[in-house]
Order: sequence, then C-alpha cells, then structure tokens
Amino acid sequence: MKVILTKKVPTLGNIGEVANVSQGYGRNYLIPNGMAVLADNAHKKEFENHKRRLTKKIEEEKTAAMDIKKKIDGLVIELEKKVGANGKLFGTVTTSELSKLLGDKEIEVEKRWITLSTPIKSTGSFTADVKLFTDVIAQFEVKVAMDPKQALELKEKQAQAERNKSKKKAAAETKEVAEEEVEKTEEEKLREEAEKIIG
Repeated sequence: MKVILTKKVPTLGNIGEVANVSQGYGRNYLIPNGMAVLADNAHKKEFENHKRRLTKKIEEEKTAAMDIKKKIDGLVIELEKKVGANGKLFGTVTTSELSKLLGDKEIEVEKRWITLSTPIKSTGSFTADVKLFTDVIAQFEVKVAMDPKQALELKEKQAQAERNKSKKKAAAETKEVAEEEVEKTEEEKLREEAEKIIG
C-alpha cells in the first residue's frame, strides 16, 4: 500500500514522500497516528490537497534541518576510549553514543540519521554524516584518543620495563666482571705454579 508521509518517519522518509508499506502498518499505525495518508487513485484529490498543505510543513522542516546542519557542520567530537594491545578499541563507537554526545551539545539527532563510512574500532579521526532531510546532510568529525588513565598506566609499565632491562644489563655486566676476576686469579695461580716449576 502506498502512503504519503505527513510527518518525518525515520525508517520510511520525510514529509511529503511517498512510501510503500504493508497494509497493517499503514492502516493500524501510520494513518491513525496522523503520520501518513493513503496515496491511491481514489484519494488523488485529497493527495493533491495534502501536497499543498504539506508544502509549507516541508519548508518548515527543511529550514529546521538547515539550522541543525549549521550547528553540526565542522563540529569535532572528542572521545577517550580504552584501547587493547593491538591498538583496537574495546568495542566500537556506536551511532547511539554519537547521538547522545550531540544531545549533550543541545543538538537533537536520532541515531538512525547518523551514518559512518567505516566502523570506529580504533583511535584516530573519522567522519560521520547526519541525514537531516531529503537533501540536507551534515558532517562532523569524531576524534578517538586513548583514555589518559590507560596511557599513563602504559607509560608506567614501559618505564618499569626499561628499569628492569637496565637492572638485568647491570647484573649481567657485574657477573661478567666477576667472571673475569675469577679468570685472572686462576691465571695468576697458574703463573705462580709455572714460576715455581721453572724457577
């Protein structure tokens, strides 16, 4: 069944778009909740009237989308995450997480509107797209860095490893010197014995 959307429905489209939906979904949910009207030949005049009425609504929605786009474009969201030994994140950065972070900046965006060109599974910079309206797409940058506490722990572990390495090296050098001294004393003993035999 074809319906004309009278409200923005994230899974179907924006106001004024024609969507093909199941009979039950259309008759039991979309139409009774005022989210859509029938788009068949019997309702053609009603469809045209709706289109005229919706034009204003569409323009309002588009203007609102453009305002949100201005807020989002060029925005940089910085995240701190725990990172595994292989440089990968523990889990991925999700669109719902990004939606929540945008909400914290007073930019209300549904997670379904956000798309990522590649899943965020490591540290670095990534670009996220937000489809706000039919032809209104905003972009923002997501920078993922290692959690500072974890970075500090890693630095401490590296410093400890360096200290251990230095201790081992010093111990090895001390052992080498001791072995040389033992060799020297054995050489001296042999020389003394040789002198006794010769002399």
